[in-house]
Amino acid sequence: MDVNQALRERRSVRAFTDQVPDAELVQRIMQDAALAASGGNMQPWRVAAISGAPLAAMLADVAQTQGEENPQHLSYPPNLWEPYRSRRFVNGEDLYKSIDIPREDKAGRLQQLAKNARFFGAPVGLIMFTEERMGPVQWMDLGIYLQSFMLRATEEGLATCAQGFWRRYDSIVQQHIEVPEGYLVTFGIALGYEDKSAPINTMRATRAEFAEWGQLKGF
Repeated sequence: MDVNQALRERRSVRAFTDQVPDAELVQRIMQDAALAASGGNMQPWRVAAISGAPLAAMLADVAQTQGEENPQHLSYPPNLWEPYRSRRFVNGEDLYKSIDIPREDKAGRLQQLAKNARFFGAPVGLIMFTEERMGPVQWMDLGIYLQSFMLRATEEGLATCAQGFWRRYDSIVQQHIEVPEGYLVTFGIALGYEDKSAPINTMRATRAEFAEWGQLKGF
């Protein structure tokens, strides 16, 4: 598989089989992703993969708690404006349409949202951390690591779903995964093998046309 193919095949998968990826494979992908570009070679990430009984224990604690996002690190800006508001709206509607949950079914939508807190049933969850005092440029480095990890996972036949959702549960996560003081959760990644029979995995997010965001000058 080349990079272009991995880019086209990678997507957010929200239903997984019970098959657990081999630990050596998970570690290899984590290490390969650490070749990602990093400003000043600071490598501002810490990454933990959790599975089996430790994962079950963490998810049980999460289920008992109401999560809350750090106001400094919200997943989306407040009062989202165009075109981002419409893009997010369409993405959500397409997702719920794939599993036949209409807009008026608030309970059904909340039940689907709650699956975030179980890594969508993935047998492996990864948590990325960085120091609270890191700035936007270092967070960009985290995104490069995240993309590198997901592309390598795709190459190995694994499925992923990146989740900013886990920032809500920073304090609980840190009861189960040890990191130095001053670190915080930045992303979670659901990792496993795709359940290809699940309707939700038929959903494909759209992308804006090049003319909306790209320019070529001097060619």
